[in-house]
Amino acid sequence: MLPAAAAADLEAAAKAAAGLPRLHSLLVSQRGTLVLERYYRGTRPTSAANIKSVSKSVLSALVGIAIERKLIPDVKAPIASFFPDRLDAARRAITIEDLLTMRSGLESTSIRNYGAWVQSPDWVRYALRRPMIGPPGGDMIYSTGNYHLLSAILTRACGKSTWAFANEVLARPLGFSFAEWPRDPQRIYFGGNDMLMTPRQMVAFGEMYLNQGRANGRQVVPPSWIEQSLVPRTRSNWSGQLYGYGWWMRELAGRQVFYAWGYGGQFIFIIPELETVVVTTSVPTPGDERRRHTRAVYGVVESLLGE
Repeated sequence: MLPAAAAADLEAAAKAAAGLPRLHSLLVSQRGTLVLERYYRGTRPTSAANIKSVSKSVLSALVGIAIERKLIPDVKAPIASFFPDRLDAARRAITIEDLLTMRSGLESTSIRNYGAWVQSPDWVRYALRRPMIGPPGGDMIYSTGNYHLLSAILTRACGKSTWAFANEVLARPLGFSFAEWPRDPQRIYFGGNDMLMTPRQMVAFGEMYLNQGRANGRQVVPPSWIEQSLVPRTRSNWSGQLYGYGWWMRELAGRQVFYAWGYGGQFIFIIPELETVVVTTSVPTPGDERRRHTRAVYGVVESLLGE
């Protein structure tokens, strides 16, 4: 349909989206211009969404900026220098890249282990002490704990909170500010979950990736980091989708799509071939229809991208 989508075609997609009971917003940007913006079930442009694991894509951008500023050596740097008193020999082999790709080898803190983790008195300690069920750099083991460790690393490397660093180097250059999001008992901002953004802010973030890290006339994220982030490096053992540095990738309607994916239906889709960004926000809480809703969101996006 895009790039020459007629208004009637966009309205058809908006109408289909309106029939999804969990959907809160659908935005489509092409070449930097919003061509579709719809809000559902009482949400408005100013309504901040809990973007859930879309937060991982934001954390990845922050890591790339920190590396470019030499606050973190590089992706191959072992995490041992940031946690010198907490790692045994096996864990000392874990690198920044292993955390970004969720190939640390540590048992997951997500899914059935999530509740115990976030109720623990020290989230970093809990994540680091998970059993090693694979070698660092091996198979992907989906775990938000990996990204919380990255938030702890950013806090130590930058000498300020992840929230403060994110506002300074990412949000302000994009023209907005991040609201504060939850912190762990040691006051480290949650890495990889529960960040808050409006749909328009999500569009701005997606457009920056589409434009090789540039926004508002300046280089916000190094172009080399954008390129590295969108290279497939592993594959999820539960979704089958490819994963890079905080970004998923797949084909929709026969086109290559990179996407940030958050629980419940929070998405930023980037379609380079069409110079297009599609954003959705949805109910972020559990529900029996959640998986069906996610499939329906993919369907709406395919209807926008189809021939």
